[in-house]
Amino acid sequence: MADPTLPRLRLLATGGTIAGAQTSPAQRGYRAAAFSMEALLAAVPQVAALAQLEVEQVAALGSQDMDEATWLKLAARTQAALDDDGIAGAVITHGTDTMEETAFFLNLTVRSEKPVVLVGAMRPATAISADGPMNLYNAIAVAAQPAGRGRGVLVVANDEIHFAREVAKTNTTQVGTFRATHRGLAGLVNAGRLHLYGPPVRRHTWHSEFGLAGVTALPRVEIVYAYAGMGRDLVDAAVRAGARGLVIAGVGDGNVGAAALAACAEAAKAGVAVVRASRTGGGVVERNIEIDDDALGFVAADELNPAKARVLLQLGLTRTREPRALQELFFTY
Repeated sequence: MADPTLPRLRLLATGGTIAGAQTSPAQRGYRAAAFSMEALLAAVPQVAALAQLEVEQVAALGSQDMDEATWLKLAARTQAALDDDGIAGAVITHGTDTMEETAFFLNLTVRSEKPVVLVGAMRPATAISADGPMNLYNAIAVAAQPAGRGRGVLVVANDEIHFAREVAKTNTTQVGTFRATHRGLAGLVNAGRLHLYGPPVRRHTWHSEFGLAGVTALPRVEIVYAYAGMGRDLVDAAVRAGARGLVIAGVGDGNVGAAALAACAEAAKAGVAVVRASRTGGGVVERNIEIDDDALGFVAADELNPAKARVLLQLGLTRTREPRALQELFFTY
């Protein structure tokens, strides 16, 4: 029985590798979301000294199957938890594949100063040296500490604390897969002890202008990956399929070849929002360097990678379609 004087946390489970089980001891493959949250917590009894936990199963899937409908449900359940005066924070278990997108979505839509911490694992619960138990312990420790307030949505893994806006998955298998792409770590957590660094610099959570009241679906936004010899076919196909926005995962500083550029320009002229991001994994996409964004009506992704640029564009399109207004969102968030 948890100490009633400890902070109360809502633990929202969505599945992922952290709840995964190998199909057999001899196989490397595994099935995500095989274990209940109660089973995972039973493997980490030490969390009883950190917080009182209330468990809610929001979804049970591998995060490659995460979608906008589940985002909306998860955001609503997270907001409901944080609106409870007795709840000090929320911890969300999640697969690592799309964790950075979900974290950024919640960072833009959840209105609260209370800690929200996403946590996952690179190894299933049945693996030798599974990383899930320590990750979960540390995530609960971060969410239970008052020092975690006001820092936006966080991701905890491998003893590191990441800001939702900065974090990216960078390796297919290693436990140190998450990296802070621009401004560095939010902090470290060592066996539950926090070492927090500077606060986030862009707008988030309770300062965000994005609300989900009345939103039942998000605008369709597609990512188109650029490459040498790229034509216009993928851009045209996305527009024909009904995309209201396109994120170009461009080469270098968000560039595309002449044929694709012409297709993007036509799409923008027809009212489709076009955001230029970069496939490189780092750096800033600046306006009007090699492409005349002002003339073509494009938006530069600034620091956001293509996946996060898509999230912000989806939310931005719930408010405006005007390129300059959308650009200001990319400079703000």
